[in-house]
Amino acid sequence: MSEHGDSIVPFNPTELRSGEPACKADITVLRVDPRTEKSNKEELKDIKNPYEGAKLLQDEHNKDAKLSPFQPRPPSLPKPVGLGMGGKNISFDEKVRGRRLRNSQESLTDPGETGSSTDSLKEDTSSNGQGLASGRPLDLPPMETPSFRIRTDSFSETDNEHSDPSKERLKPSRIILSPLQSTGTYPPLENSAASTSLRTTNRIDRDCLDYSAVGRRGRGSERLQRKLSDSRLLDTMVSDNDSVHSMKSTYSVLNPIRPRDVRNRSFLEGSVLGNGALLGAEELDRYFPERRLGIYVATWNMQGGKGLPCNLDDLLLPTDTDFAQDVYVIGVQEGCPDRREWEIHLQETLGPYYVMLYAAAHGVLYLTVFVRRDLIWFCSEVEHATVTTRIISQIKTKGAVGIGFTFFGTSFLFITSHFTSGDSKVYERILDYNKIIEALALPRNLPDTNPYRSTTSDVTTRFDEVFWFGDFNFRLNKARGEVEAILNQVTGADMSPLLQHDQLLKEMKEGSIFKGFQEASIYFPPTYKFDIGCDVYDTTTKQRTPSYTDRILYRNRQADDIKVVKYMSCLSIKTSDHRPVIGMFQVKLRPGRDNIPLGAGQFDRSLYLEGIRRRITRELNKREAAMKIQNNSTVCTIS
Repeated sequence: MSEHGDSIVPFNPTELRSGEPACKADITVLRVDPRTEKSNKEELKDIKNPYEGAKLLQDEHNKDAKLSPFQPRPPSLPKPVGLGMGGKNISFDEKVRGRRLRNSQESLTDPGETGSSTDSLKEDTSSNGQGLASGRPLDLPPMETPSFRIRTDSFSETDNEHSDPSKERLKPSRIILSPLQSTGTYPPLENSAASTSLRTTNRIDRDCLDYSAVGRRGRGSERLQRKLSDSRLLDTMVSDNDSVHSMKSTYSVLNPIRPRDVRNRSFLEGSVLGNGALLGAEELDRYFPERRLGIYVATWNMQGGKGLPCNLDDLLLPTDTDFAQDVYVIGVQEGCPDRREWEIHLQETLGPYYVMLYAAAHGVLYLTVFVRRDLIWFCSEVEHATVTTRIISQIKTKGAVGIGFTFFGTSFLFITSHFTSGDSKVYERILDYNKIIEALALPRNLPDTNPYRSTTSDVTTRFDEVFWFGDFNFRLNKARGEVEAILNQVTGADMSPLLQHDQLLKEMKEGSIFKGFQEASIYFPPTYKFDIGCDVYDTTTKQRTPSYTDRILYRNRQADDIKVVKYMSCLSIKTSDHRPVIGMFQVKLRPGRDNIPLGAGQFDRSLYLEGIRRRITRELNKREAAMKIQNNSTVCTIS
């Protein structure tokens, strides 16, 4: 007897309500052996206690149901072990994955993010009515009392047949959003793998060629299982319209290295075709598929000015070019007194992508070489030499500075020089040239890449590619009035009427100077002599004739090794009476041997850090100035 006056009847599986199907477990209970009847009753007596509490709770629910007919009722039966939706077995991992997916989908529709893990568990039992053991929906009549059964019993398949199909599925309590779709199309990439812009902007190394070859020779099971290589990434990037930067951040450019390759690789001895050679053909093709190196050459007579230009972007990074070059070589004549300050200024302009490979000076002649940061490993040791052309060697204003090194298997020589000045001193300038090519002692320790064509009397024959630039001081053999008249008549970029009177071109044709050298076509006005800060030629009493004193010449060992990209002057820098001259070139590279003394990636680290620090400080000052202007600005309102 309960506290409410109701009699408690022991659970008997034979006492079934009308219309309620009997399950297989119930049928087995009806067939009880008389000898075991007593033991079964004792077991049922033990089970009675937990069901008494459930009976009391059920009575309370019945009383509440009379007051509120819409009161939801608890599940009719516990969920059996191993049964899921549709009567299929669902593992514990699948349940966890389903709940996680449901939580992630519900979070999209929960702007307040009030949902929790416990809510999802409640949703799991409420939204899947067919997951219950009997298959009956949860919205049972208020007065119907659910029958409790032992969890280990199996259930009849007829339960699903008597369930209401209209109530099999309950409507989801939350709206599940569809996957996010892009609102617009991505800008298409140029679908040409040979396009210069795509290949230069996102340079992809065609690597792992030796690995693929080894995999084809070996057994199929021993093939190298590598990730998406750069060559395959290139194909994906060409055909994909998604963001290129996201793909570059997903895949690494580093390739797997096998211990066997490390053992066989030698950095001291090797041949041009040696497998794994640091300066060999395979490594060259990885970084330069077209075997062309971009070189930027600039020459400028600074007139010894103490004040440097505030910005050298127009000199080193002109806006009319699409891409920066791989190597920057800057030669200065009559440089500023503080050479270190000049080099820091160059590093600040070029930024963190470049490092100063080497710098040399002869008096006020400065020569600086910057290389892309990821290319310093393929440079050999750098050597330099100087020559003075003055009678008194202590005066180092006229002469030359040369820097030589080997990049892969191609040797380079860069010379900047300042010849004797004067309109009529052509012979003295020829003597300066002859003295430089004989006295410039390069190379010293670097091996000669082509000793059969080298001569001891000419340093330019001992290198593959030679660039000679500077203030050569060759003039135009015309009076100033005639030169100005020709300049007024010249239309566009046709400077041939002026160049017919150029002393340097005349001597080069006669073979008396710069033998074997070439010069690109000139389409810019004379670079000497201007009034400082103006675009007007010399207005002093001397009335000097405008001339092409600043030049860039080049010499290659093989035909068509050097291709001219641009040859122009920088008219925006006006702190000197000379205008800087700029030349951009594409130089052919050849593979080398590993017996070349490498520079081991050395560069001026202190200069690099100082230049980057100043670059950051300059940007911060710009932002502060912009913020001050914005705060001081007033907005006018019309009332």
